[in-house]
Amino acid sequence: MKYCSRCGGPVLSRIPEGDNRARFVCDDCRTVHYQNPRIVAGCLPVWSDQILLCRRAIEPRRGFWTLPAGFMENGETLQEAAARETLEEACARVRELQLYTLFDLPHINQVSLFFRAELVDRAFAPGEESLEVRLFDEASIPWSALAFPTIGRTLECFFADRVQQTFPVRNEALSTLHGKPLV
Repeated sequence: MKYCSRCGGPVLSRIPEGDNRARFVCDDCRTVHYQNPRIVAGCLPVWSDQILLCRRAIEPRRGFWTLPAGFMENGETLQEAAARETLEEACARVRELQLYTLFDLPHINQVSLFFRAELVDRAFAPGEESLEVRLFDEASIPWSALAFPTIGRTLECFFADRVQQTFPVRNEALSTLHGKPLV
């Protein structure tokens, strides 16, 4: 950030009085510009023993498979954001949304949340951000072509939890996966 969105004056990165970390502060009007993590909300849409995945039509990771998810908008709840993203990316309607996985991603300043949800019906199709949308059973998940570690981890948890038919809310920090740093 170079200029203040309030007055147009130059901003500098410094620790404001009473704070403990560097922030962008306007030299002219003294406005402190806070930058906070972005929230990604999505669904794990279930139909019988299958999961709905979308093949991305946009960067990053174009052509890779993902659960429908995206950035939360102002004025909506987490559940509304997850359902909206599912509708936008897969033209699919979901119900019975239950918070399932929550990932802290401090290395990219994001928090990702996924809700387990039931597909209302089999009426789904690629939205503008998807090349293809398909139901997968556990054996046919394209593990090596998943777009993001949060997707793979959510699916791993789901298939393990499904055996016990118990789905606890899981909260993990993902700065590494299987001992390897995430980039």
